[in-house]
Amino acid sequence: MELGAFSISLAVKDLNISKEFYEKLGFTVFAGDLKMNYLIMKNGNALVGLFQGMFPKNILTFNTGWDENAAALSSFTDVRKIQAHLKNKKLKLDQEADEKSTGPASIMLTDPDGNQILIDQHV
Repeated sequence: MELGAFSISLAVKDLNISKEFYEKLGFTVFAGDLKMNYLIMKNGNALVGLFQGMFPKNILTFNTGWDENAAALSSFTDVRKIQAHLKNKKLKLDQEADEKSTGPASIMLTDPDGNQILIDQHV
């Protein structure tokens, strides 16, 4: 089961200060918009999402159907198939995708230490 491109989504206090910090680490703006209060920063294959005022804590994010350049993959595990697998493993989901739908959808779960995990499909 492939979960897709991995990034960490950080809940930041000041988007401009965080942007400058990650630029000093060699990251560049890959996507997003300061006016929309979020940026996706990239350094090689590493992705860090900076989100101001969108959610209360950091989230581990997987984008099934995308590579690390947000390019659609020709073959990937659909989020609903991942959801069925996780439910079969008796994992509690905080947010579920409509099993009858197709295309973009997302699921969310929380690990034993309270870290949120988002599996987000855009294709």
